[in-house]
Amino acid sequence: MVRYSKLQKQVLALYRQLLRAGQNKPGFLPRIRTEFRKNACIPKNNVMHIEYLYRRGQRQLELMKDANTKQLGAFSRTCEDDRLLPDP
Repeated sequence: MVRYSKLQKQVLALYRQLLRAGQNKPGFLPRIRTEFRKNACIPKNNVMHIEYLYRRGQRQLELMKDANTKQLGAFSRTCEDDRLLPDP
């Protein structure tokens, strides 16, 4: 059985919450899945970036729970963008 870290468990719980919140809004489920798959290539040891994306996901979840929300904006950084940045 796979043992997940606390952060991994939080991310998986956020993913489930986003999927539940997006069920009633057309076009949200593919966007949620795409975002998570796109960011799956982030190395596990890049904790700062993962925590940033986690907090961003929490904010988007709160927006999705609002009945007036019809769509989400898209500002994202891909793994290709990470490769282009110089190493610190």
